[in-house]
Amino acid sequence: MFLEQFNKENSKQGWIEVICGSMFSGKTEELIRRLKRAEFAKQSIILFKPVIDDRYDAQAVVSHQGQSWKAIRVASALAVLEHWNGEHIVAIDEAQFFDLEIIETCVQLANQGVRVIVAGLDMDYTGKPFGPMPSLMATAEFVSKVHAVCVTCGNLAQYSHRTVSQTEQVLVGAVEKYKPLCRTCFIKATA
Repeated sequence: MFLEQFNKENSKQGWIEVICGSMFSGKTEELIRRLKRAEFAKQSIILFKPVIDDRYDAQAVVSHQGQSWKAIRVASALAVLEHWNGEHIVAIDEAQFFDLEIIETCVQLANQGVRVIVAGLDMDYTGKPFGPMPSLMATAEFVSKVHAVCVTCGNLAQYSHRTVSQTEQVLVGAVEKYKPLCRTCFIKATA
């Protein structure tokens, strides 16, 4: 479990937190929960999402359960730095859709004393590591892996099984295109 620790003697110390897991595991819910706590503490916050994520709302990050937070859509990791105005917290949802520049962007922000919170899929629909997520997890001080519930057997699910025939790695969607499966059910479904 992630424990937030703040060092009052060195308040300019930044760090990176990664929230990862399959689709429907609550990554965005957890991201928004952390932002709400920071907002209560009167910390300044800016939230980003990739331009490709046009689900639910163009101007907000929205969880599958309906939680939302105002966000800025950006086409690249460099745009995050362009929009950053010294906020204490920089949050990024759907980080798997960014290129490897997102890693250096997060490191640069953390080195400047920013708390960086990143959420994203750790694996694509084939069960392979997704985009920059493995490197972000290796670079982060804190990694939280959240799980969905397998819709087939009820065990913990860590795979995002695609239920449509498209084979490109990036296919934005929700329940109409994906379902969470545990390892056993994923192996059966993809055999």
